[in-house]
Amino acid sequence: MNLTFLAQTPLFRGIAPQDITAMLGCLHGREQSFSKGQLIYGAGECVTAMGMVLEGSVCIQRDDFWGNTSVLDSVQPGQMFAETYSCIPDEPLMVSVVAEKSCTVLFLETPHMLQVCSNGCGFHQRLVQNLLSISAQKNLALSRKIAFTTAKTIRGRLLTYLSAQAAEHKSPSFTISFNRQQLADYLNVERSALSNELSKMQRDGLLTVEGRQFVLKVQEENLL
Repeated sequence: MNLTFLAQTPLFRGIAPQDITAMLGCLHGREQSFSKGQLIYGAGECVTAMGMVLEGSVCIQRDDFWGNTSVLDSVQPGQMFAETYSCIPDEPLMVSVVAEKSCTVLFLETPHMLQVCSNGCGFHQRLVQNLLSISAQKNLALSRKIAFTTAKTIRGRLLTYLSAQAAEHKSPSFTISFNRQQLADYLNVERSALSNELSKMQRDGLLTVEGRQFVLKVQEENLL
């Protein structure tokens, strides 16, 4: 296992590689490989282990009664999944975790992380602090997404999202991380409708857009 890589991840930040080796024993850490499309965790399961992607990627998705699938997130190397559910082991998963491509996952037993380590590991407190920080950041991301999707119109959602991006970049000119399909999924709208609205917003003089690059323009009136 690449301990140098683990030491650079958000969960193990501030913990020396040699301490990580001991910690993996305390947390019953285990590696497991999955092929593309393989189910890692299924909706309805109760889990006690959180997962960290070491190689490849996994997607978090929701399947409805009729078999329609909505991709909620893509988890990349160094990122975590199922940490919230593993902290509440009696709570069934509302989503499924599937290998987006061939991947390797490190599973860590969360109950052992939340309890005082019987071996008196000096890094245990730092580990819990890191886990709390990860959870807080994900809660903030969820709160932002709720704010961006509250507006009833596509234009309202775009204005809220793009305004936040401008504030984050401290400039009316910025590049977003999403492509057009990903942005549509994030804002819970159809891609074609999103593209049409962006074209209208350009004609109305609210912005210019080329690929992922946006430039917002000041208007006296927002055309919602």
